Amino acid sequence: MLASLVGFLRDFELAEEAAQEAFALAAERWPRDGVPANPGAWLTVTARNRAIDRIRRERTLAAKTRQLEVPEVTIDELDETVIQDERLELIFTCCHPALALDAQVALTLRALGGLSTEEIARAFLVSEEAMKRRLSRAKTKIKATGIPFAVPAGHLLADRLDAVLAVVYLIYNEGYSDLPTRVDLAGEAIRLGRVLAALMPDEPEAHGLLALMQIQHARREARFAGEELVLLADQDRSLWDAQETAAGRTALQRALALRGRGPYVLQAAIASLQTEERIDWNEVAALYGQLAQLTRSPVVELNRAVAVAQAGATEQALEIVDGLDLDDYQYLHSTRGELLRRLGRTVEARAAYERALRLASSEPERRFLARRIAEL
Repeated sequence: MLASLVGFLRDFELAEEAAQEAFALAAERWPRDGVPANPGAWLTVTARNRAIDRIRRERTLAAKTRQLEVPEVTIDELDETVIQDERLELIFTCCHPALALDAQVALTLRALGGLSTEEIARAFLVSEEAMKRRLSRAKTKIKATGIPFAVPAGHLLADRLDAVLAVVYLIYNEGYSDLPTRVDLAGEAIRLGRVLAALMPDEPEAHGLLALMQIQHARREARFAGEELVLLADQDRSLWDAQETAAGRTALQRALALRGRGPYVLQAAIASLQTEERIDWNEVAALYGQLAQLTRSPVVELNRAVAVAQAGATEQALEIVDGLDLDDYQYLHSTRGELLRRLGRTVEARAAYERALRLASSEPERRFLARRIAEL
């Protein structure tokens, strides 16, 4: 709905305000009058009308109408296929190279990913206020510079690929980390991944990202027992979705056939290895090493440390973790707690888990960490 409104109005702020007004009106009317046959179309038409009313009140309707070439709006125009196309257009609008890369990703997560400003700030490891300012600047620049609301020509797609892939994967991760309540978000990210792979069939990273998400998502039913988080080693593999795993491996093979060795292809290869009955953790650690060289990411180094520990070198893994500058990152402390627990350093392990618990936002993860602390 928001993608449709932004495309219609070319104004993020006005689109968001109109959407809020439409939902408020629905909350008032639908309990009294009943839910319309096509709720999404009702909301979108109502929001458009509210926006046009606001433009009219500001006495700029004629100029805005000429600028936007506003068509007559009917409910019949608003089918799901059109809105899906507008979602993709909005991704590429937000991921315009005129914007800083972090602003591109943050704005798309806010406008299209269904993430709150607080959730996006957490993903970027910055304060909520800093993220609000970043989003505001990006919206203003799109409006001021007239960035087009459209999928760019084929030869320009590659310029925006890094940001678009990052957006889709961050949307997926937000859903994956709290699947009992956000499974729709993870599913939407996979749908967008399929669209991107079809749009860029010769781009190995697009296929790599799709493979990564599908292989991870295949484990969704096994990752939770009720509302409790279940680690990979303890998961019931009979609950894994074999069809989705196979689809992910097919996408990975496509990426490898295109000679892909980028970060998403490497992550997909790691995820594929972890579906094996006997996981070769030395090979997983080696792939994480290649990934760390590409990305220079401390988070990747943290994942490499986990693989090193799984391969049996717990002391070496702890050395890697202790050398990382990720003090405000929940998973550094939970990983450190696990390594210290394995080494029998109980007091230090408990302190690390307690620090992770203070940083955790997902309820299943909070319960898991609390359980670990109680066990210690």
